[in-house]
This record gives sequence, structure tokens and C-alpha cells, in this order.
Amino acid sequence: MDYKNARILAVDDNEDILFSLKLLLKNKVGLLTLEKDPAQIPQLMKKQDYDLILLDMNFTRDSISGQEGFYWQEQILAIDPESVIVFITAYGDVERAVQAIRKGAVDFVLKPWQNEKLLATISSALRLRQSRQENEKLKNLQNTLSSTLDQPFQDFIGQSVAMQEVFQTIRKVAHTDANILILGENGTGKELVARALHRNSPRNKKIFLSVDLGSITETLFESELFGHVKGAFTDARTNKPGRFEVAEGGTLFLDEIGNLTLPLQSKLLTVIEKREVTRVGANHPAPVNVRLICATNMPLYQMIAENRFRPDLLYRINTVEIKIPPLRNRTGDIKLLAEHFLKKINQKYNKKVKGISATALQKLENYPWFGNVRELQHALERAVIMGDVEILQPENFLLAPCEEKAGNFGSDSHNIEDVEKALIEKVVREKSGNISAAARELGLTRASLYRRLKRYGI
Repeated sequence: MDYKNARILAVDDNEDILFSLKLLLKNKVGLLTLEKDPAQIPQLMKKQDYDLILLDMNFTRDSISGQEGFYWQEQILAIDPESVIVFITAYGDVERAVQAIRKGAVDFVLKPWQNEKLLATISSALRLRQSRQENEKLKNLQNTLSSTLDQPFQDFIGQSVAMQEVFQTIRKVAHTDANILILGENGTGKELVARALHRNSPRNKKIFLSVDLGSITETLFESELFGHVKGAFTDARTNKPGRFEVAEGGTLFLDEIGNLTLPLQSKLLTVIEKREVTRVGANHPAPVNVRLICATNMPLYQMIAENRFRPDLLYRINTVEIKIPPLRNRTGDIKLLAEHFLKKINQKYNKKVKGISATALQKLENYPWFGNVRELQHALERAVIMGDVEILQPENFLLAPCEEKAGNFGSDSHNIEDVEKALIEKVVREKSGNISAAARELGLTRASLYRRLKRYGI
């Protein structure tokens, strides 16, 4: 860590000592705070994160034992366990030096000091602080990477004209840092498009981090995305980087961005425009370098007309738009997708289903698939598990009785949202209000179904 960026707090009741430190360090460090009264330490640490604390071991109340210094050392480490403390004392000896280091100090300097020695000690302490910060960042990155790698991932495939256009757009924009907005119904594969963009980008050696904005409550939004410092709120027991910081150098995928309220949209827009985040409870912003990809199934342009989505945020996130067609508009891909999923399901459950009959395939191609590819995958999985056959037949697919007409859900509207609402109401009734069963039938997660129930007032 460079001196010019270092933030140092020096606490000593001797004004001459503080003046000497000021002369030595004021032009070398980014911030130097001088304090006579150790009782001010908690308040100072609340206002500012310090890279190094120079702490007198003996104050006027107790001039030689070092007990006051040890007391304030404990207080400092209670506030921030990663604090780097160097003791300064005129009554140093080996025993107290060892005791101080055992209690958490990193070094011990005698006064009067030699400037070269003090500067060398400070330099060493700052390097230790930087190492601790890097270790914390790596630990958080590893935890996030591990959880990300545990997420299920299916290959993104299709041979229809509509899907070939999507693939062509991915190839054109993947190597750029342009912000991408992916539009499509639930289950169409928006995250798979985002992952394909990342894999084919210069950032592919860095992290791909997916964030479901629909699952983050408004009260936790800033903490989750921008991070927080210890003590920022009741449960903030440690410093925690937000998703923007964790994704540094890589790709940040913000799913369901249309679910954000206007105040949260404003906060996100500020970060995107300034390319920096300020952790909750912190005073200074930190620069961030991420490739931003957003996705939604919501009608953003209609929401702008209804004052439910900020147009300036839309312009920031949609340098390029990628629209994924619903499965019912590319039925030619159903055979390819079904064969692909069948291989994976056989392997997953140690089954030996050889294929799908022509009549069963026709049934699949006639079904509207409002849950899209995800619903198709679940239907195949259910058929393989429950059917004791080598070739899947129409009766192995327990689909809702609506495969012939997409609009046969008790609604005369051809609006997608009206049809989706009617379908959800129908399935929830059939499942007697069992949300888990209804979600499985619709090819949705419980959380996604709950969001739709809330949106449609069901």
C-alpha cells in the first residue's frame, strides 16, 4: 500500500510527539489524524477506516505499566478485528513488546525514535494491512464463486431462425463491454444468454455473478449490491463487500431488473453512471469495474409510459437489447431440446429411456409452454421418472388440458400477461392452493410464482 493512499491515526497525550509525527508524515500519507484523548478512538473509527493506528502505550493516568495502552488495543480490535496497531512507548522492554504482540499489535517502537526506523515500521505495517484486505476479498470471492458454481446450468441450444439471430447477436457483442439488456419470458433462458456472453468475452477468466433482484428485499438492496461496513446496522458484524465489488473485473448479471422500485432504480443508476460504490456506513466510494448484463420479463417501455421505470436507467442498461423468443414461437426447437434434456435426465437418474414417440413429440409441439424451456425440461423429467418405458408416449406427459389452444385458460384476451394470469389461477385452483405443487406444474420456482401472485393480485 502506498503512503500517499494510507490513512493513519496517531493517538498520544504528548503534543510534542503528535507534532513530530505531523512533520514526518503529513506530506507522505493520504490522511493523518492526530488525537490526544484515547477516549475519542471509537468515534474516530466510526467515521473513518484507518489502515494503521499508532498508539501510545502509556497515557497520563498510568505512565509506565502499559495497561492503558493494552485496554485501548482491546477496544480497537473489538471495533475492527483487522486493525493494524503499532505501539509507541518511551518505556519499552522485551516483556511488554511480546505481550503487546500477543494481544494483537503488529510492532513496537521506542521513543525517541529514529525517523528511518519508524518509516520502515509503518511501511511494513501498511503492507500487512493490504495483505489482510486482499485475503478478505479473496475469501469473499471464493465463497461467491463456490455458490455460483453450484448453480444448475443447462446448455443454451436451438436451431430455429429466431435462435440463430440470438446467437449471432451474442457473437457480435460478447467481446465488447457494452451493457446488455436481455428481454424474454420466464424460462426462456435469459441467464444462459448472459453466461454465453461472459464465456465469449475478454472477462471470461474472471467471475460471472448472477443476482436475482426479485429476491432481494428493499431494505437489504444497498447492503447486498454495494456492501456495508461493520456497525453500519444491527447485524453488520463484519465488513462485507457488495456484489459489485465481488464481481470486480468480471460480469455482473442483474436478473429481474424490472422488479425494482423507483427509489432503488435511482440508486442503481448512480452506481452505473459513476462506476463506483459506497458501502452502507462508509464515507468514501470505491471504483468498480464490471461488465453489466441485465434481464427482465417485464414490459419496460410500457412501464416507462406508466412512470414505473426510469427512462434514464433503461438507456444506461440497454446499449444492446437481446430478445429471446418464447418456446411456442420456435416449436422447431422442441425436438432438439427434448433430446438434449433426455440424455441429461437419463444420466441424472440412471434411466435408459431411448426416445420420444412421434405422437408424443406432436403433443409437445402443440402445447403452448408458457413456462418455456424450463417447463419443457420439468415435463420431460417427470415423464422419465414416472414412466417405465423405453419410448415416451403421449400419456407419459401430464400436461395441462390446453395443448391445442394457447388461449384456452378462461380468458378471451390474447395479451400474454392476461393469459399468464389466467393460467396461474387455473393451476393454483387445480392444486387446491398448494403453491409448491402449482410452481412445479408451471415450471417455476416458488419465489417466481409468489412474485406473479403478488403482481396479478391473485
